[in-house]
Amino acid sequence: MSIITTQYFLVKGLTSSYIGKVPKSEFLALRVNSELKRELERISDDEQRSISQISEMLLYEGIEAYKKDGPKFMQRLVAKQKLRTK
Repeated sequence: MSIITTQYFLVKGLTSSYIGKVPKSEFLALRVNSELKRELERISDDEQRSISQISEMLLYEGIEAYKKDGPKFMQRLVAKQKLRTK
């Protein structure tokens, strides 16, 4: 099982109740590349959730990981991004 798959299952299990219980009062817009958008759409279709719900779950888990590991978490993300763009 890949790291992404493992993290996906962790996100699915840990945040499924969080998203449905939090009132939405803020709006966030951002640009993403088309491949990332397709992946979000695929996951949202698989999970029968909106792209917003999936995005919020993934952001929430990313923030929790950052709180735990701080700058080391960001260094790992930047290193992975550099590998993807080569």
